[in-house]
Amino acid sequence: MSKIEPKIFDELKQALNTFGNKYFVGEELNRAKLSADLRSYDEKLLSRLFEVAFIREHYIKEVAGEKIFQSEQLEEAIMYSDYWDTSYTKYENRIGLTSDGKFIADNEDVVLDFPFKDGVLTAGMTKEDKENGYDDAFLNETIEKDEIDTLFDKKVLVNVKRYGDNLSEQSRADNMIVPFDKEKDNLIIKGNNLLALHTLKDMYAGQVKLIYIDPPYNTGSDSFAYNDKFNHSAWLTFMKNRLEIAKDLLTEDGLIWVQTDDVEVNYLGVLLDGIFGRDNFINLVTVKTKIGGVSGSTEGKSLKDATEFIQVYAKNKEEINLEPVYAMTPVWDFINEEYIQNGKSWKYTSVLTDLGEKKLIRFDEKANRKYYHYPNAKQQSVKQYASEHGMTEEEVYNSVPEKIFRSTNAQSSVRTTVMNETSNIDTGLVSIEYVPTKGRNKGKLTEILYTSTRNTNMLMFLSDMLTMDVDGRLLYKEKLTTLWDDVQYNNLSKEGKVDFPNGKKPEKLLSNIIEMSSYKGDIILDFFGGSGSTAATAHKMKRRWITCEQIDSQVEILSERLKNVVDGTDDKGISKDVNWQGGGSFVYAELFKKNMGYLQDIIHAKDLTELQSVWERMLNGIDGKGKADISFRADLNKIDWTAGFDENKRLLVKILDKNGLYYNYSEIDDETVRDLMTNEDYQFNKHFYGEEHE
Repeated sequence: MSKIEPKIFDELKQALNTFGNKYFVGEELNRAKLSADLRSYDEKLLSRLFEVAFIREHYIKEVAGEKIFQSEQLEEAIMYSDYWDTSYTKYENRIGLTSDGKFIADNEDVVLDFPFKDGVLTAGMTKEDKENGYDDAFLNETIEKDEIDTLFDKKVLVNVKRYGDNLSEQSRADNMIVPFDKEKDNLIIKGNNLLALHTLKDMYAGQVKLIYIDPPYNTGSDSFAYNDKFNHSAWLTFMKNRLEIAKDLLTEDGLIWVQTDDVEVNYLGVLLDGIFGRDNFINLVTVKTKIGGVSGSTEGKSLKDATEFIQVYAKNKEEINLEPVYAMTPVWDFINEEYIQNGKSWKYTSVLTDLGEKKLIRFDEKANRKYYHYPNAKQQSVKQYASEHGMTEEEVYNSVPEKIFRSTNAQSSVRTTVMNETSNIDTGLVSIEYVPTKGRNKGKLTEILYTSTRNTNMLMFLSDMLTMDVDGRLLYKEKLTTLWDDVQYNNLSKEGKVDFPNGKKPEKLLSNIIEMSSYKGDIILDFFGGSGSTAATAHKMKRRWITCEQIDSQVEILSERLKNVVDGTDDKGISKDVNWQGGGSFVYAELFKKNMGYLQDIIHAKDLTELQSVWERMLNGIDGKGKADISFRADLNKIDWTAGFDENKRLLVKILDKNGLYYNYSEIDDETVRDLMTNEDYQFNKHFYGEEHE
């Protein structure tokens, strides 16, 4: 802290008292309000501050005979000093991500670009654009906070279609209004995902149970089709903007799962701590994605990559309840691979061949409990049973799992009671028959067997650990931990019946997450839609879903995949596990491009002639309609076509008003906008946003 900072707060307290409570919350300075008014050059505030000798001395500088007010330095002192109220110094212990010395959480500037999916903050073109010489620096731009409200206002939706419900695609020629039911319908939105999320905010705030995202990893070498080599700080800002609005959309008991690799995982964790709160961290899940780490490293410089990571956060950890999810493995494969091959001891090695006669030891009428003795119970090892019945051990495990058991000395009040009631018995087996008041057998008449030895160990049967798949195979159920090494990342290219050979996430991975974090009917959100894995899996698991995507080729793949799911022609992924036969529907809509279309035309212009043609349309529109919004900062007299193609391409991008890349819903009744829309899309918007068409 500089020596002048304690003094500045004493001076400010005295000066700002003249405004009453405007700049105070109780006795504390309302730093955010003061900072905002400084940024907007509030005349009354500045007039009062300029009367303060200390401020004139330290924050007004004379340059070439002119006086300059150093408002940014004053704002920084206000926002980042830890002193206030008395002559004592008060410190806030803060740890977090910073940019230019300021915490990202306090940064109100947003660096924006919108042409493609990875875009609202810089580096948003595809790799193909990069190879064609496109310079991403064209799009690096700062949007001030006072412009954000317009930028993030909800958008007009166009080209609306519905698929499913046993109906053919409703095309524009159908001349039908596509209905939308917020309580039932699934939704694809094409357009920039940050603006799409803000478009959905009023309608879905606090209603999304689960968010899963697989954002660009900031590696520069990803195999999927985006150029995601962000500048590190830009990537963090890119993520921050989306995670903040994502939190608003979650229910109080909602969860967010964010998948990445080891390049940004640590910084992402700090960012998530800052947004969701460190106390709301749930787990870091490690997913084995490659066999033996076959790629992703520089020989001799690092270990080969074989994993990715999923960070799990709750909106409110006190409200969540993670449902158990099991890894399912054919029972003999599990025994062989997990135990025999690794030299570990497998406990289920005995077969209860015959219980024999059952004798009542005691009936505790008050507790409604019966205690039995099986004096002639017989058992043998799995090996002996296999030999006597001419079977392999694998066949034994698959044929009589209800007889195969292990014993355990699991401590419980029930076991203690059994020990007391059967202490004089040392042959065969004993049991207790009662109705549990909790647990999986709550309310059911249940009999538990115990050994009759001094320790009275409980018998656990293998069948209780198994389930059966649709082919009749017995599968061993093992609760998932934070290491997921059984999700197959191989042979995914045709999953969903769409060709997306690299970057696709397995439906099995998504089904684990969805089953653990939601129930049927809950809303699942993935705003990095990609190939549609999340939406497809959620649909098959009877959840509702929303997904966003921007790149044309990706939207085509995603839409095609979801149509396959609805039609029941998708037999890949988890379809067999859940016996998917098709059904349901979804609505497709696009954010209505305004300056966005011109921005893409500028980016893809190949020469000066094309660029000049775009400029003419920007100024005049088509038949006088659809003119571009030009930034109020732009000086059109500076356009000089003799300066060449690159310079003018850069200039045209710069002068486009980035607040108007898409049409805001507030503009829908403007004559120009209305003329550009179909009547069907217009009425859909009115219905979607809860307004009746007049």
